[in-house]
Amino acid sequence: MSFKPLDLTGKVAVVIGGTSGIGRAIAHGLADAGADVVPTSRQAEHVEQGALDIESRGRRSLRVCCDVSDRGSLQALLDRTLEAFGKVDILVNSAGRTRRAPTLTFSEPEWNEILDTNLTGVLRACQIFAPHMLERRYGRIINIASLGAFVALYEVAAYSASKAALGSLTKSLALEWAEHGVCVNAITPGVFRTSLNEKLLDGTARGQEFLIRTPMKRFGRVEELAGAAVFLASDAASFVTGQILVVDGGFLASGVNQ
Repeated sequence: MSFKPLDLTGKVAVVIGGTSGIGRAIAHGLADAGADVVPTSRQAEHVEQGALDIESRGRRSLRVCCDVSDRGSLQALLDRTLEAFGKVDILVNSAGRTRRAPTLTFSEPEWNEILDTNLTGVLRACQIFAPHMLERRYGRIINIASLGAFVALYEVAAYSASKAALGSLTKSLALEWAEHGVCVNAITPGVFRTSLNEKLLDGTARGQEFLIRTPMKRFGRVEELAGAAVFLASDAASFVTGQILVVDGGFLASGVNQ
């Protein structure tokens, strides 16, 4: 039996949070592998640019804004995509938010907002999109986890808790949907500099510590996540589900580095 190629030609992907940072890089990678891609976020101007980026790669796209806190918004995203393309093969959940602050004084509303986006927002998206995939007996769902799911990151307890729970949710959904042809996996990025975390990394002791603990001695480039996403989205990963694929330059393997 030969392995199937990493070719997404004819596939349709929706990337929630796909207009910036990690999500944008993954959207581009899926398109470069042959998929038609709908990158979406809350801001219309970002959605417009995201669609243009996909179309410039010779693929089809849509302009649909989406907010993971709003089930109606997610349903509209699915409906519009089905109307245009007839199916959704791949769902990437990349919308996220964080805030650094001492846990002792972290407000409950801020805690809830972070968990609502990073965890419950993923649940909502999966609940909206999965019935279509389950009916077709085919689907690839990719969630974006974090190093914070494995190790403590100073003063980002809400973010880390949300991502640790997301890892568990990923495994639970994989278990429930595996026999119906839907694979659910997650990618854990190492330290990738994005607009979400640049203030925490640039010229800070925190950023320097991350570099010291990363054997490759550099931050990741968001484009370096595309390969993992293409693999998990492809038929080459047809027997891969419930996994958390780490792309971290060796960070989690790191002990004593000198």
